[in-house]
Amino acid sequence: MNKNSNQKIITQILCIAWLIFTLFPLYWIFVTSFKSPIAVTGGPTYLPWIDFEPTLNAWSDAFSGSRGDFFATFFNSVWISIAASLIAVVFGSMAAYALVRFQFRVKLLAGIVFASCGMGSYLLAKEIFDWKDTTSMGFAFLCALILSVISNRLPLPGPVLKNNDVVFWFVSQRMMPPIVSAFALYMLYSKIGKDSGIRLLDSFAGLTLCYVAFSLPLVVWLMRDFFESLPVEVEEAALVDDVPRWRIFLEIVIPMAKPGLVAVTMITIGFVWNEFLFALILTTGDWQTLPVLLSGQNSYRGDEWWAIAVANIIAIAPMLIITILLGRMMRSGLMLGSIR
Repeated sequence: MNKNSNQKIITQILCIAWLIFTLFPLYWIFVTSFKSPIAVTGGPTYLPWIDFEPTLNAWSDAFSGSRGDFFATFFNSVWISIAASLIAVVFGSMAAYALVRFQFRVKLLAGIVFASCGMGSYLLAKEIFDWKDTTSMGFAFLCALILSVISNRLPLPGPVLKNNDVVFWFVSQRMMPPIVSAFALYMLYSKIGKDSGIRLLDSFAGLTLCYVAFSLPLVVWLMRDFFESLPVEVEEAALVDDVPRWRIFLEIVIPMAKPGLVAVTMITIGFVWNEFLFALILTTGDWQTLPVLLSGQNSYRGDEWWAIAVANIIAIAPMLIITILLGRMMRSGLMLGSIR
C-alpha cells in the first residue's frame, strides 16, 4: 500500500512539473505582452501589479498598424488555412477510402511511360510547335496521363505496385526538402503568370493550391488508418441492399469517421497555419500570412519583446481556442485511427 502511494505521489509530482514546464512559456509570453519597455529591460518580472504595472501600449501598437498589418495577415491565414484544409481533407478522404476498399494494381512500366512521355511531349510542344511553356506543360501532362493509363491496362512485364506501395508513394512526397519544392513552385507560378496572365504568386489561389498539394499525403496517410478501423460489415450490408457506393461513403462512412475527419482537419489546419517557408517565397504583400509577419518583427523597430509577445499571442490564440473546443472529438479521432 505504501509503495503504491509513493508511486502515485511521484507520478503526480512529475505531472505537475511537466505542466509547469509546458505552461510557463505561455504565461511568460502573456505577461510580457502587458509590460512596458522598462519592465522588460529592467530585469525579470513575473507578477503583474506586484513586480510591474501592466499596460496596453504593446497591444495598441499592434492594432494600430505600426508593426505591420496584423488584421490583414491574420485573416489571410484564416481563409487560406480553412480553404486548404477543407479541400485537402475532402479529396484526401476520398483517396484514402478508395485505397482501403478497392485494390489497385499499378505497373511500374506505366510509371516509366508517364515520365518518358511527359518529357517527350513537352519537348515536342516546345521545340517543334513552339508553344509557350505553360501550354507545353499542360499538353505533356495530358498526353502522359492518357498513355500511362492505357499502358497500365496492357499485359506489361515487371513489378506491380499495390495499395501499400501507392500509400508509400503519397507519403514519400513529404520527404523532399521543402525549399526545393518552394523554389520550383515559384518558377512555375512565375511562368504561368507570364504566359497566361493568371496570377498565382502572392494570391489566395496560388498559396491555397500549394498547401493542398503538401497536405494531401498527410491526409491520405491518416485517413487510411481511420477507414481501416471502421467495420466493413455495415458497408457490405448496404451493398446487399443495392445502395450505391457514393451513398455508402457519404451517408454511412463519413458519419462514422467524423471524429477522424475532425482530428485530421485540425492537424492540417495547424500545419497550414504555422507554415512559413512557402508563404515567405510565394507571397510579397497582399496575401502575406501571419508567420511571415511574425518573422519580420525584429526588422520593424528591433527586439521589442513586449510587442513580439503580442504578435505571438495573436498567432497562438486561434489554434488554442479551437483545440479547447474540439479537443475531445480530436482525441477520440486519434484513438480511432490507432485501433486495429
